[in-house]
Amino acid sequence: MTARDSQIDQRWEQLHVWGPYAMLGISVVLGTIAAGLMAGPAAWYAAGALVVVALALQLWWHATRHRRPNRGRTPSPAGSVYYLVRWALAFVLTLLNPFFAFYAATGYMDADELLPGRWRRVGLFLSAVPVAGAQAGGMPPRNLGQTAVFVALLFFQFALQSVIAHLTEQDARRAVERTATITELERTNAALQQALDENAALHAQLLVQAREAGVADERRRLAAEIHDTIAQGLTGIIAQLQVVTNTPDPDTAREHTGRAIDLARHSLGEARRSVHNLAPVALADAGLPDALKDTVAEWGERTGVRAEFTVTGTAEQLHDEVSATLLRITQEALSNAARHARATRLGVTLSYLGDEVILDIRDDGRGFDPLALPERTRAGGFGLDGMRARAERIAGSLTVESEPGQGTALSARVPLVRHER
Repeated sequence: MTARDSQIDQRWEQLHVWGPYAMLGISVVLGTIAAGLMAGPAAWYAAGALVVVALALQLWWHATRHRRPNRGRTPSPAGSVYYLVRWALAFVLTLLNPFFAFYAATGYMDADELLPGRWRRVGLFLSAVPVAGAQAGGMPPRNLGQTAVFVALLFFQFALQSVIAHLTEQDARRAVERTATITELERTNAALQQALDENAALHAQLLVQAREAGVADERRRLAAEIHDTIAQGLTGIIAQLQVVTNTPDPDTAREHTGRAIDLARHSLGEARRSVHNLAPVALADAGLPDALKDTVAEWGERTGVRAEFTVTGTAEQLHDEVSATLLRITQEALSNAARHARATRLGVTLSYLGDEVILDIRDDGRGFDPLALPERTRAGGFGLDGMRARAERIAGSLTVESEPGQGTALSARVPLVRHER
């Protein structure tokens, strides 16, 4: 409830509390001024006694009202009795002096609070009787014309007050519905905030699990790389040296010695690359965009392929695990492109899209059929499935689009988890 609504309710409360006193006082003042309308001294005494009784009734209800829940606004048997007794007093006073119809009109003000359900309309009708009688020239009517005027005024008063009561009830119902809607919205917002908090906690838990799983993943990846590069290179070196040992021909020995040296250099380069990729060193002194830019530029210089890097959206400082994952995926994708794509152009795009980060890597190479990859490659720790596993460990995904002769497009989508400060 707003401050304005509270102020309006307070004013209505004051009207319901002090209104009957004011209407009784006005009736007494006007009735005293128009003393000629009184039938005689007996009527004066009777009116005075009834005014005292009415005042006592108001004081009793005033004291009782403040001890009831909701400050007397809920219909109750006591409230109904108070309403009927007050109406009876006002009716008799109006018979004695028409100006006491002002006091009778008090029944229009609080029938909705004192009478339950359909009895409110009955209360409005009863209150309209003395008011219409006073407007028609006093009660009881003295002739047929005055009776007709009284009946017409009675039904007009009742119809008018019924319409006002109906509109008031509708407004009160809308207020209750509005309050219920606001309460439901607050409950929904609280549930949404709880869900967001749980989602944030889940992201944090996933990142912790990703760190723990990263160790085992790196071991598998390094084992696969050592087997596919360094181990194979050493095997080739041994084979070449065995030929040198077993051949008497100096030219043949020189040829195989050169091959062994080349294999040794290549294996040394692969060993250095594996050690370099063991940790995302590029992220140590720079953010993800700068690290990716340097990685792509270095790869382009090393392979002779035209490589471009682009950032879209507003760059943000990502969580270390998210940055490391995207850098790893880029390094592995570039490594695969250098080995297999035979591309002339390659583009890497990093897009910040509010609640997620998208990494796109496209080349114009020879492409391939993803479903036709050898089982060993798809099950390895550093191929497409390895990149996909990296993305999924931080609640992301990786898709690959490629056809033979049509190049390759790789897209990794991961949640935008900001750096912990």
